[in-house]
Amino acid sequence: MRTPVLNPGIKELLREGTVIPAHPLALNADRLLDESRQRALTRYYLDAGAGGVAVGVHTTQFGIRKPVHSLLEPVLRMAAEEIDGTRPGRPFIKVAGICGPPVQALQEAALAVKCGYDLGLLSLGGLNNYTEPELIRHARAVSGIIPVFGFYLQPAVGGRPLSYDFWKAFAEIPGVHAIKVAAFNRYQTLDVVRAVCCSSRNADISLYTGNDDNIVADLLTPFRFSVDGKVVEKRFAGGLLGHWAVWTRRAAELLTAVRECRDNHYEGSFDLLRKGAEITDMNAAVFDAPNAFRGCIPGIHEVLRRQGLLEGRWCLDPEEELSAGQMEEIERVMAWYPHLTE
Repeated sequence: MRTPVLNPGIKELLREGTVIPAHPLALNADRLLDESRQRALTRYYLDAGAGGVAVGVHTTQFGIRKPVHSLLEPVLRMAAEEIDGTRPGRPFIKVAGICGPPVQALQEAALAVKCGYDLGLLSLGGLNNYTEPELIRHARAVSGIIPVFGFYLQPAVGGRPLSYDFWKAFAEIPGVHAIKVAAFNRYQTLDVVRAVCCSSRNADISLYTGNDDNIVADLLTPFRFSVDGKVVEKRFAGGLLGHWAVWTRRAAELLTAVRECRDNHYEGSFDLLRKGAEITDMNAAVFDAPNAFRGCIPGIHEVLRRQGLLEGRWCLDPEEELSAGQMEEIERVMAWYPHLTE
């Protein structure tokens, strides 16, 4: 099977580590695509210091794929046009969300390539009837079309537990270049990191945190394992996060501070860990953690509305709204942690 080649500049930026926000969907009051604000959101991420965006993912709303909306291709194309028009010739990682069973996933991978995307973030959500070997074959097939960004999705939003052996086999796929760990579980997060360290491709795969409840600790922690008598160390290079879709300039500053801390023998780690607890508190409010994340997307939209980037918090599904008390929680964390907002 042909393995697509990842652009060397993109590969280096991915390895170095960067901020990759999960791109939301801008709608007007009629719940139709607001193209001007959709494009403005992409420019905001470019201006705020992000090094990439992920489009067509959960934060963009999976409903964009429904025939009644048919928005997957338009939103992929718009983001790519803004990026290519603003940063021609400069590395900026374009990640396209890919989901569904094989026929759908392969079609979405081909569409992502057509739109100029660098990697496909491969969601295995909704494939709970597949065995782990079947999921590996699925990932291999997608990697024959587009370089793959793996994705460990937490069960609360449609994922499933996957074994250490699964991630070890996944890491051996030549077309896999990065893995986003969004298990929201320390044991499962450790499974992925250990599997990558123990794989023959440990130097080729970049780890990105998707654990919005543990962002700073993930970025600060060195993970070390003894592999065949040698110590192999991996770190989370950056993050691909829905939380970084808001207050993105602060996210870029945070990643810079983490790098400086690591480079200076962890001087300042106490302050960063304190800030990490504050960020988790903010995320609980925005993502609606007390209500199993039901208000996650409206919560992101509400913050972007307050930033002046969205007109409202409308979602494709009229029933998707803030949970009771979520607005008050968002206002609380914004008042308590103004240094983490824009």
